[in-house]
Amino acid sequence: MIRPALNLVDHYRALYFIADYHALTTTRDPVALDRRIREAAATWLALGLDPNRVVFFRQSDIPEVFELAWILSCVTAKGLLNRAHAYKAAVAENRQARRDRDAGINAGVFNYPVLMAADILLFNTDVVPVGRDQKQHIEITRDIAAEFNGSYGKVLRKPREMVTETAMTVPGLDGRKMSKSYGNTIPIFAPPEIIRKQVMRIQTDSKRPEEPKDPGKCNVFAIYRHFASPQAVESKKEQYVSGGVAYSDMKKELIELLGMTFDPYRQTFQRIIQDPSGIDRILRDGAERARDIARPVLERVRRRVGI
Repeated sequence: MIRPALNLVDHYRALYFIADYHALTTTRDPVALDRRIREAAATWLALGLDPNRVVFFRQSDIPEVFELAWILSCVTAKGLLNRAHAYKAAVAENRQARRDRDAGINAGVFNYPVLMAADILLFNTDVVPVGRDQKQHIEITRDIAAEFNGSYGKVLRKPREMVTETAMTVPGLDGRKMSKSYGNTIPIFAPPEIIRKQVMRIQTDSKRPEEPKDPGKCNVFAIYRHFASPQAVESKKEQYVSGGVAYSDMKKELIELLGMTFDPYRQTFQRIIQDPSGIDRILRDGAERARDIARPVLERVRRRVGI
C-alpha cells in the first residue's frame, strides 16, 4: 500500500492520515493504540514520506471529520450500511456460530463507512487509492455524497477509486488478508530472526518440490511477487507450473528479499520511533494544514443544512 501511495505524490496533492478513531472499533487498549499510532507514522516517514510535500496528520486532530460524519449519517440509509462488506461478514460469522446476528458488533463497526466517507469528502477528494477489498467503501462514499447533494444542493465532490495491481490485498501467513487483527503479519522492521520465524510460518500445501503448482494459490508467492523483480516473478511462475519449486526454498528467498528491501530503512525507523515528540510535531503541523482545507467544506455543509 505504501509504495504505490508514495508514487502518487508526484501527480497529486496528496493527503495521508493515521486512522486512530477508526481503530477504536476493535482496540480497547489506550497504551497500545498510542504506540501503534506512532509506529504507523514512523513507518511512513522511514519509507520515504516527506511531510513537506504531503499533508500528513492524525485523524483525531481533525474535529471537522466527526461533525461531518454525524451530518452524513443523517442522510445515509441504514440499508446501505447493511450491505457493507465488513458488517455483512461479521453477521455471517455470527450466524455460522449460531449466535444472534449482531452479537459483538458495535455501532462503530456498523457506522464505519460513514466515518470513512467523512474522511474523504471533507477534503474535496478527487481520487482515493485503494485495494480491491476497499472499493465498496468508495462506492458507498459516492452514494452518501449523492444523497446529500440531492437534498441540499451540490456541495460535496464525489470521488473515484484508483485500484492498481500493486494496491491489491496482500495475504497474511494463513492466506487471509494480512492484518494485525488476525495475527498473521510480517513486521517489516522487526529483527531478522523475527522476520525469518514469521515467514517460516506461512501456510502451504503438501505438494512435493517436483510437482507442478499453481502460483496463484501459493501464499508464499503472493508475498514474494511484491518484492522480487518482474523478471524473477515471471521465471518463478514458470517453475511453479512446470514443477521444481520447493516451498522451503521459496521461503528462504522471501526472507532474503525482505531483508534486502527493508534492512536499509530499519535504522531510520528506529531513530524516528525514539523521538515521539518529533512524530507528534509532524502530525500536528499536518493537521493544521488539513484543517485549512476542511473548514471551508464543513462551513458550506453547515450553511446548506441550516446550522
